[in-house]
Amino acid sequence: MKRVTTSKRIYSAIGIPVLALALLVTGCGGEAAQPQKTADGKPILHILTSSSPLAPADPNDKLVVQRLEKKTGVHVEWTSYTSDVFAEKRNLMIASGDLPDAIFAAEYSDYDLLKLAKDGAIVPLEDLIDQYMPNFKKVLAERPEYRTMITAPDGHIYSFPWIEELGKDKERIQSVDNMPWINQEWLNKLNLKMPTTTDELKQVLTAFKTQDPNGNGKADEIPLSFIDKPGGENLTFLFASFGLGDNPDHTVVTNDHKVLFTGNQAGYRQAINYIHDLYKNGLIDIESFQQDWNTYLAKGKDDRYGLYFTWDKANITGMNDKYDLMPPLAGPDGNVNVTRNNALGFFRGSMVVTSSNQQLEQTAKWVDQLYEPLQSVQDNWGTYGDTTQQNIFKLDEQKQMLKHLPLEGSAPVEVRQKTSIGGPLAILSDYFGKYTTMPDDAKWRMDLMKKVLVPHMQADYTYPNVFFSIDELDRLSTIEADLFPYMLRKRTEWYQNGKADQEWSEYTQELDRLGLQEWLKIRQDGYNRSLQ
Repeated sequence: MKRVTTSKRIYSAIGIPVLALALLVTGCGGEAAQPQKTADGKPILHILTSSSPLAPADPNDKLVVQRLEKKTGVHVEWTSYTSDVFAEKRNLMIASGDLPDAIFAAEYSDYDLLKLAKDGAIVPLEDLIDQYMPNFKKVLAERPEYRTMITAPDGHIYSFPWIEELGKDKERIQSVDNMPWINQEWLNKLNLKMPTTTDELKQVLTAFKTQDPNGNGKADEIPLSFIDKPGGENLTFLFASFGLGDNPDHTVVTNDHKVLFTGNQAGYRQAINYIHDLYKNGLIDIESFQQDWNTYLAKGKDDRYGLYFTWDKANITGMNDKYDLMPPLAGPDGNVNVTRNNALGFFRGSMVVTSSNQQLEQTAKWVDQLYEPLQSVQDNWGTYGDTTQQNIFKLDEQKQMLKHLPLEGSAPVEVRQKTSIGGPLAILSDYFGKYTTMPDDAKWRMDLMKKVLVPHMQADYTYPNVFFSIDELDRLSTIEADLFPYMLRKRTEWYQNGKADQEWSEYTQELDRLGLQEWLKIRQDGYNRSLQ
């Protein structure tokens, strides 16, 4: 289960120098490199990729990759970087003109794809798909919306996507990422009920702060903690109690198809005032405004939080009964809402093929195996039969079905990163029960969402995965470079100084000066096109 949000839509200019463009035409040294083969005659592909620090440095040490080589008859020589430095290394390699055959788990934004295509660094893929990729063609035939989503405004396909269908519409697993987890043991210890309103939450947090719920005689409890940036560890889940709420890309769609910016709504200001009230009463972890994931995780593993936010509590406080999902709270006017994320189990820029590739047919056939159902399942989650470490699956030989094994208390993300490869793949909803079982943690999360959160999602629509033109992306990128940081900076200031009401008029004027109205028009136009 991979968390995907539209924060991956961040645009980045690559800027390929003139010299590099010349090299792209001829290859390094002025002549195209000849295809290589192994001693036993296998074609060799040179592929750049990123991977987790928990995974082997060479992807060929992963059992799933070894099996893939045996199945395809293609050997891959990988250049692999950990995810923290991958984007920098990737861009330097592109700028030098010393291109690999392909870039796997590329994490390219739409702007990157269109810029690389315009500069001739990557090749269109639609003909390769039609000629050599029956597995992927089957996916696109069964889900034609994905062909639309991967097709650029100029009619070409420049990348292979990652697709994971877990739930539909409001029930899809990505609908909410920053779920609120409250300390049920502390509620029980202090004889408190689960809060149902924002006022009740303040009372509960106050009790957590003042009544020593962990029983050690020290005031070391942290009533509420979060990470102050868009994503799964933010506290903006609470904003929905005051109106439309917020999500990672600050865009919501009303039930009459109007695109709105969350950061200038009246309820947004009311939510900030509520957070300030908690802050001034000492109920918010002061480190929330600077802490990183590791700091956040360490305090969570020590069970110091009364309330915290994340995608899956198993990754922070464990899959146990200490923490429960807190239901959405009624705000001052009785409003109960859960803001939906715009994210899908879909990422467009997962893999590209470069213009240096001399083995396009072999590459396409290799990639097509990644879209074979049993292979996609392993690409996404991990494999079976590994004698050196914990396995994700057991293979039912008779049914040719991969069955998820219990995680045995291990953090799901850590187990998967050791053996999966990610990249381009497709897991469709009808694969469950046929090729694989639903992951226990995914089923648990989706069942919990359906029971606690989905009934309170007021919005019927979310913002779709629009493939904008490069001119539109240029404007969106330019505007967002100033608009979003300003919005987030003011929000953090107001959490602490309480001046949201005093500065609101000046703030909204500055949003417009930074291009908000043009941004809204581009976003609305893109949304309208998606409805056609």
